[in-house]
Amino acid sequence: MAALKTNAMRILDAKRIAYKHYEYDENTTDGLLVAQLLGQPREKVFKTLVTVAASKQNYVFVIPVGETLDLKKAAKTVSEKSLAMIKQKELLPLTGYIHGGCSPVGMKKQFRTVIHSSAKEQETICVSAGHVGNQIEVSVGELSQLIKAEFAEIIV
Repeated sequence: MAALKTNAMRILDAKRIAYKHYEYDENTTDGLLVAQLLGQPREKVFKTLVTVAASKQNYVFVIPVGETLDLKKAAKTVSEKSLAMIKQKELLPLTGYIHGGCSPVGMKKQFRTVIHSSAKEQETICVSAGHVGNQIEVSVGELSQLIKAEFAEIIV
């Protein structure tokens, strides 16, 4: 059986960006446990969060799995008055991804994306491959360039 190829992986392949693919039990939803299963330090495994501003604009934030997004800091970073997490049922129609399998690569639309500044301390980070139970490890520089991300202090 061939390994699963997600949209995010196809985009990385097309851009000739090297990555390492990991698979784990898709019933595992705890990010810290995922890091453990991947054999990665928690500082290298990131989750992708999608928000909506009072202006109705959507923003994507990529933060370490053990951390919590600071909505006030995040809003200030993107020059918005306030942000809220989007409702789970709105995630798939908006991004093409489901909760637990949301990748910063290959969303239906390229939203303004901010990666927590701690990622710059890593050569590579792991993010969702766009399918529950799948992660990709990719160069921070190449990832941020591909998704046109900026870096900021956005956690509690």
